[in-house]
Order: sequence, then structure tokens, then C-alpha cells
Amino acid sequence: MFSPDIITKFQQHETPFYYYDLDLLQRTLKACTNAADNYGYHVHYALKANFNPKVLQTVQAAGLGADCVSGNEVLAAIEHGFDRNKVVFAGVGKSDKEINAALDADIFCFNVESVQEMEVINDLAAAKGKTARVAIRINPNVDAHTHHNITTGLEENKFGINTWQLDDVVFTLGNCKNLEFLGVHFHVGSQITNLDVFEKLCVRVNELHEWFEAKGLFIKVLNVGGGLGVDYYNPDKDPICDFAGYFKIFKDHLVVKEGQEVHFELGRALVAQSASLISRVLYVKNGQKKNFLILDAGMTELIRPMLYEAYHHIQNLTKGDNDATVIYDVVGPICESTDRFRTDVALPRSHRGDLIAVRTAGAYGEVMASGYNLRDRVQSVYNDID
Repeated sequence: MFSPDIITKFQQHETPFYYYDLDLLQRTLKACTNAADNYGYHVHYALKANFNPKVLQTVQAAGLGADCVSGNEVLAAIEHGFDRNKVVFAGVGKSDKEINAALDADIFCFNVESVQEMEVINDLAAAKGKTARVAIRINPNVDAHTHHNITTGLEENKFGINTWQLDDVVFTLGNCKNLEFLGVHFHVGSQITNLDVFEKLCVRVNELHEWFEAKGLFIKVLNVGGGLGVDYYNPDKDPICDFAGYFKIFKDHLVVKEGQEVHFELGRALVAQSASLISRVLYVKNGQKKNFLILDAGMTELIRPMLYEAYHHIQNLTKGDNDATVIYDVVGPICESTDRFRTDVALPRSHRGDLIAVRTAGAYGEVMASGYNLRDRVQSVYNDID
């Protein structure tokens, strides 16, 4: 991913920073839209993965919709030119202020996650003389077989409406005159690499599809969420997901009737490989049992390893691949014992000032950065750095 010229240019920049490969991002978006267009599928980009302005501009230019989980994400999507008729507002805890902002923006749809939320949206829409379009997020109780902290589709998760509440949903829809029922919404988790999970989701969606139609409710939108995982271990070998294989699963197993649309919400799969966190070695500490590389980036710049025990491939960009290796714990400067990217990493013998790349950091990286310890906010640079 990093040519000698790029590495030389990195030396001119103060670290840490996020480096965005916008060319790879564009190629990834093209692969996704080409595969989705084969079946007439609608793809919304999940802004929570990365709302860097240049990333949003690139995604919007590719023609995708926007999947938002806060009022400010809704506003950011519209400000960056996303078609408001392709903006969806999800989230388990929408405030009145956020709902009102989305109603004023006349977005495509609210993905509703509780009966009480349906009633609140109905009342707020009525006060404005508006009708809110809604899809019901249903908890399908499908195990995503991913990390337990990013599983969202089991009955013990906080997200969605459980199937035993669906009679209440139908009753409430009948009483909420300022709601327009569009369809159903599902999301079972993130970083799913076993595609069989999506086949199981299709089976469940088909069952619930029939249940709603038996109640006399026509489903226009089948929103099956996202969750497609990326290869954190081999970012150069597998920089772009198998979108064709992913969408074909839904083509083969999801029952779609005339007049219905299939919608997806992809985030990580679109942006993760497009960015790396670039850092420098501040100090090397050699101990009897452990060697530490202390970087100038830490959990304030990329918290995923500390929050999810997430793996990121780490490279020393200054040293050659044939240099003798040493086993290091790669850690940050933050005053927390958990501020470590990885333990027992084999890297070329490293020295103060060496450039280090933490790969596949384009999703849930920069957007989760913080100012803890009064740290400077991490900067971003792009292909065209000078």
C-alpha cells in the first residue's frame, strides 16, 4: 500500500495522523455499487463508520444513500449533498430534538426500535402536521458469530423489537395516524466474515415477511442492514470485500415480491481498508521479559484494540522486510495500562523516530478519537499530500 515516495512524504508530517487512500476508497465503492446494481439493490452508507468530510464527499459522489444514528449525522449527510430521499435514521435512543430535526429534513425513513418510539415519533410528526415514514427494526435472534460487543441481533441485545412484541407493533401502527409503514429493518452485528450468517438472516426475514403480510401490512422496504466484515489480517491481499458474493446470498435466499425494494447499510466494508493510522516510535524499552515500542499514537487516536480487543496489522515503514525481527508490545503514550495496540508483535528491530502504520483503520478509527489527557485531535492527510 505504501510506496517509497509516500513513505518519504510521511516524514514531512507531524504524527500521529490518519492517511486516507481515496483511490482505494473509490475503487471499493465502485465494486460495491456495481455488484448491488446487478440486482437493483439500494445501499446506504453507515456514517458512524467514518464521517471524515472527504470520505463523505467521496461516498456521496458514488451515489449511495446515508444510514444515520444521530441527529447530527442526519444533518451532516444532508450538508454533504446526500439525497434526503436516501437518508435513513436508525438508533435505539433518538431524542425529541433529533426526531424533530429529521422530520424537518423530510428524510426517507426512520428505523424504529420500540413501540414507545413509534408513539413519540407519531406525536412529534402530528405536532408538525407531517407524516413520518417508518420501518420496524426487528430483532431476528440470529447469532452473528462475531465479537460479543458488536453483536446486535440477539434477544439479550438492546437493539430492535423482539418478535413477541410484534402484535403490539401492529396495534400501535393502526392507532398512529401520522406514521406511514414502509417495511422492516434488521441488523445482526458487525465484522461478520461467515457469510452463512446472512443466509440464516434471509430465512428469518422471509418468515417475518409472511407474518406481516398475513396481518394485512404490505412491506415495501426490506432493509437487511449490513455487517459485512473485512480482512484485518491481510489488508494488502484483500483490500476490497467480495461484494458480489455478499449480494448474491440475498439474491439466492431472500424472497422479494413485486414492488418491493431491498436496502443495505454498509459502513466498515466500504471504508475500513482506505485508511491507516501513521505514528512514530517515541521510545524503545527493552526488558527481561518484554520489549515495548512506545508510539506517539494511542487509544485517543484508535481505541478499537482497547475497546473490542480488535486486531490491526502493524508495520514498521522505516525498516525493510528482511531486517532481523524483535518481539514487541506496541503501546501508546496514554496513562492507562490498557493503552496497547497489540502484544507480542514481530517487527524489524525498531528505533526512535521509525514510522509505524496501524492498518485497516478507516472504520471506527478517527470518528472515535478523543481528547483524553488533553491530547491534540488527530489530523488527517490524503493521497494528494504535499
